[in-house]
Amino acid sequence: MIRNLNPLLIVTLTLVLLLAGMGPSIEWSDSRPGLTLDSGMTSALAAETKERKIKYWVAPMDPTYIRHEPGKSPMGMDLVPVYEDEAPSGSTIKIDPVTIQNMGIKTVPAQTETLVKELRTVGIVTYKEPQQYSVNSKISGWVERLYVNETGGSVKKGQPLLEIYSPDLVSAQQEYLLALRNQAALKDSRFAEIAQGGQSLLEASARRLKYWDISDRQIEELRKTGKVRKNLVLYAPYNGIVTMKMVNEGMFIKAGMELFKISDISTIWIDADVYEYELPWLKAGQKARVEFPYAPQETLEGKISFIYPYVESKTRTTKVRLEFTNPGYKLKPDMYVNVHLQEQQLENTLVIPNNAILDSGDKQTVFVALDGGKFEPRRIKVGLRGENGKTQILSGLNAGDQVVVDGEFLLDSESQLQETIQKMLDAGKAEESSSMQMDGGAKAQNENMNDLFDDKPKKKENLNDLF
Repeated sequence: MIRNLNPLLIVTLTLVLLLAGMGPSIEWSDSRPGLTLDSGMTSALAAETKERKIKYWVAPMDPTYIRHEPGKSPMGMDLVPVYEDEAPSGSTIKIDPVTIQNMGIKTVPAQTETLVKELRTVGIVTYKEPQQYSVNSKISGWVERLYVNETGGSVKKGQPLLEIYSPDLVSAQQEYLLALRNQAALKDSRFAEIAQGGQSLLEASARRLKYWDISDRQIEELRKTGKVRKNLVLYAPYNGIVTMKMVNEGMFIKAGMELFKISDISTIWIDADVYEYELPWLKAGQKARVEFPYAPQETLEGKISFIYPYVESKTRTTKVRLEFTNPGYKLKPDMYVNVHLQEQQLENTLVIPNNAILDSGDKQTVFVALDGGKFEPRRIKVGLRGENGKTQILSGLNAGDQVVVDGEFLLDSESQLQETIQKMLDAGKAEESSSMQMDGGAKAQNENMNDLFDDKPKKKENLNDLF
């Protein structure tokens, strides 16, 4: 029977017997250094652990699950003790150097330096408003001939624009000629009043023609020739280009109707949009450089002539006006250009990088590195933002303070978590204190009630003592 046993089974049974102590005894030992603790070191560690006081117990996977005694977390894991010397206080956090390196936290000092800002924006070429003119007729009539018949054409001052036939104008000329002959007949009268009346009537007739834009030269020609002109010629009052034409040949026009709009673009304006937060960097007279998108190598030098006193409601921008001469009409109205406003400097001001600031809208916060691996959140007040990612600090920091520029979001979440835990602990203590006060008050109230309903007989009063 024994001969039929499998050799592998025999070996297995032998090992089981050896491990069970049936075979020769085996003594295990480890001679590696560092695994054997000295008895003095063991007692010192035990004493140190015994002296440290546990503040509360927390779940390993949920720092907000806090208990005052050991137990299990909702995930079934044992709660971990947090000692008083390790418990966070307020919003200041402490991180060991290895974790700081793993988180990639970097700090830079707050420095006092010169803050520089150069504004770059887009401008639109516009007409110079004082050099825009409207041409209209003061009489009604028909356009017999149109000399300027296209928009965009250039006109000179005194150049004929159109001819108007007006029955009223013909009657006015005839009245002038009658007044002229009457004045010639009465000027030698023995009565001065009659001679003066003839002269006054002539002057009134001439004044009426002038009110209808009949020039002195035309009136003089009418006086010399004595011939009534059928048509009235309107002349250009200024130099410029025709930017709008609202009349055609043969058209009937009424008195006061606008016929042409003429603009002088020898000098033009450029309106540039600047955001509200950039307004502190602007001032009248500030130098500017204009570049053409189609020709970046060509630039114009100018300055801010006016800052508009209102903000556009749709774009939330303010317009600034630049004024330039325009030889050759290179700048054309409604053209887009790039505008570079001269950089402004704010000297001797405290600045930090923009990425160090945690901006929540109503408050700005930075994390300041303290000694011993501690980081403190600090509320600050910011000012102007300059070039190269720098921001002016008005209050909350001093020169030399080390502010966190990388990893501040991780610090912010940890700080808020620790602050929440501290508030939870404070709320728990307040609740316990309130509960103890309520228990004491209830006990005192019960004692008073017992005094009211005490069944013990009271001591009889002596009547003789009363009297």
